[in-house]
Parts: sequence; C-alpha cells; structure tokens
Amino acid sequence: MSANTELQSVLRASHERLEDATRPLTDEEIAGPSYCTDWSTAQVLSHIGSGAQIFGLLLDAGLAGAETPGREEMSKVWDVWNAMSPTEQARNCLNADREFLDRVAAVPAAKLDGMRMTLFGGPADATRLLEMRLSEHAIHTWDVIVVRDPDAEIPPDAVVWLIDRLDQLAARSGKTDGGPLEVDISTSDPDRAFRLSVADAVKLLPAESGSTQPATAKVQMPASALVRLVYGRLDPGHTPATVTTEGIDVDTLRGIFPGF
Repeated sequence: MSANTELQSVLRASHERLEDATRPLTDEEIAGPSYCTDWSTAQVLSHIGSGAQIFGLLLDAGLAGAETPGREEMSKVWDVWNAMSPTEQARNCLNADREFLDRVAAVPAAKLDGMRMTLFGGPADATRLLEMRLSEHAIHTWDVIVVRDPDAEIPPDAVVWLIDRLDQLAARSGKTDGGPLEVDISTSDPDRAFRLSVADAVKLLPAESGSTQPATAKVQMPASALVRLVYGRLDPGHTPATVTTEGIDVDTLRGIFPGF
C-alpha cells in the first residue's frame, strides 16, 4: 500500500470518528465549548470544514501544476464559514470533509503519486499535503470529542503518522523559556526515541540525529501523549498516568509547548 493510499484510509477513519461524535450533538452542544478555550465546538468544526475546502483548492492546484491559493483566496473561504450559524457549521463540516476525501479518492493513484507542488514556500507532494490535513484533522477531532469523553485519545493509526513529523512544529511553536535543557524522550505505541533540546531554539529530533550533549532529564510517555504535548494539549486533566519523568517535571514541558 502506498503512503498516499494509507493516508487516505487514516483520514477516512478520522472523518468517521468525527461524524460519529458530531451527529448526536444538540444545537446547544454544538454552540458550546470545545477543548480549544477560544473556540466553540462549532468553530472547531468550521475550521475543519473550511480546511477541507482549502485543501481541495491546494490539491487542484497541485494536480494542475498551478500556483497554490494565497491568503486572500483562503480568507474568502473563511468568510463564508464564519457567516454560517453554529448548526450549519457542524452539518457543512461533515459534508465538506467527505467531499474532500472523495475528491482525493477520485484521482488516479499514479497521478496522485506523481504530483509535485510548492506548499507554503517549500517543495511538496501529495503525501505531504495529506499529512498536513491529517495533523489538522486528528488534533481538532480530538478537541471536539474530548469535551464529552475525557479519556479520548488520538487514535493509533493517526499517531503513527504524526509522531515522526513533530520536528517542524516543535521548532515553530516551542518556547525557549524553560531552557537550557537536553531531554531524552522515549515513547511507546509506537516505540520511538527523541532528543528534546532547548537553548536558543527548540529542537525535537530522533535520538540518533539530535544533540550529542549529555541528557539532563529523561521522559517516558505514550506516543499519543507526546503528540498532544507538542500541540499544547497535555494539560494535567488529560495526562496519562504512564507518563514518567526524571530530572524534569511535566509542567516544564508544558511551558515549552503552550499550544497555539
């Protein structure tokens, strides 16, 4: 199975998870809070739905070899969604999300595998595009579900993809206030070993390619917990009991990754 085929399968499963969680919601619950303190459940769903349409535009540009849409075109999509009622945002989110997946599935595999494009200033292909969509979709689906299911977790099929692609996010969103630090992080499900370095910048790299400086601390956690940590979603109420630390406390890690 190619990477693009597997990613489509994982995205479809994430969509079904979101649909199962959203359809039973009342209008009051849709308008009520999500995990994101600044966004209601409807606003999270609006973000997922508008994102589906924007990723559809990116896909079309990549397949056509055209210039990718800029912020002005994206703003037009956001304006449409912002004008919807909360209930419309929820209903249309599921429709737009499904339509994007159907659009990807309709592209012949060879054409999708051969797609090349410039995405946010750098070279990319269909795999990169679908990875970005998965990271957005899986995290925000959790934001919707966890409000009503405090034990909810990012599913393993998504974690397998997200865990090895945290380096750019950590570098972009991590804060250096807690440094200097050299932390060895080991994960389970799947097993991975990382080095978190905090100095003038934040780096989260595979252990074999990270800093050669001696570690000042060690952390063991589920891979899903590390994903949520870097996305700023490992608050005390949603930290697994299996997270263990030596030479550092979890609050320090939370300060490095406060979310965005």
